[in-house]
Amino acid sequence: MGSFSLLFFTVFLSLVAASKLYNNGVSAEESADTGLMMNYYTDSCPQAEDVIREQVKLLYKRHKNTAFSWLRNIFHDCAVQSCDASLLLDSTRRSLSEKETDRSFGLRNFRYLDTIKEAVERECPGVVSCADILVLSARDGIVALGGPYIPLKTGRRDGRRSRAEVLEEYLPDHNESISGVLAKFEAIGIDTPGVVALLGAHSVGRTHCVKLVHRLYPEVDPALNPDHVEHMLHKCPDPIPNPKAVQYVRNDRGTPMILDNNYYRNVMEGKGLLQVDHQLYEDKRTRFFVKKMAKSQDYFFKEFARAITILSENNPLTGTKGEIRAVCNVANKHHL
Repeated sequence: MGSFSLLFFTVFLSLVAASKLYNNGVSAEESADTGLMMNYYTDSCPQAEDVIREQVKLLYKRHKNTAFSWLRNIFHDCAVQSCDASLLLDSTRRSLSEKETDRSFGLRNFRYLDTIKEAVERECPGVVSCADILVLSARDGIVALGGPYIPLKTGRRDGRRSRAEVLEEYLPDHNESISGVLAKFEAIGIDTPGVVALLGAHSVGRTHCVKLVHRLYPEVDPALNPDHVEHMLHKCPDPIPNPKAVQYVRNDRGTPMILDNNYYRNVMEGKGLLQVDHQLYEDKRTRFFVKKMAKSQDYFFKEFARAITILSENNPLTGTKGEIRAVCNVANKHHL
């Protein structure tokens, strides 16, 4: 083989190898499926978690509400069949995206995950999945909100399609019965105290009026604390609010920006905004844990960390399954 032909062949093989790295997100040497593990990127991208953590801090400093979004992302992505960043995909001609469904109403700030992804890509192109970025940004967002640091495994890969058609089957609704909520989380291994702890995420953020006006109109739900009703009516003055309007009530007026156990005290006092919050204290299966978490923040944090860990490990794609997306909102086959 001539020198020119040999050079051409060598360059060709290099391009094929690079293509496989992004299309499959894994080289031949890395094809063994090790599953999720702590510090998965130690060799392939040792700065990955530091970059993500630093970006979360920077973004949170500029936009406090990003932390609420990162926390919601892990629920909305990982609870639906697989923790694979399917939530982040845009709609295509053939499929509606999960984030554009009614059940995902209020989800926002996806652009900040793109910012984190871009920073990681500058450090290690084609190595770190959007699924891991989604999970780790939630972990670091929890810390920013005053919650516990939760060591989480990495090694997830990204799904190639959205699952909008099955959201109703997997994601609990704010008006769903406690039995339904418990059953959906039990299906992925989260027990009753874990569910009660996860709902403690309602300690931060806000609830849009469209999700709670049914408790105010045409008549006020008698289960609501009368002292809290006046504030709710002031924030949600319309029986049929404009879904595009920024009308909402803070989940916790006392410590709205802090993930703490004040949520459980609010629930016990009839100040839970959503129907599921009210049921949490009324149902005998969950009342004990509400009381215990209201009394002990350490216990709340312990159960919250345990439940988040289980959620983050729900049926991940690992090894050669899925891909490492070049950008988080588009599968690689659609990315140009």
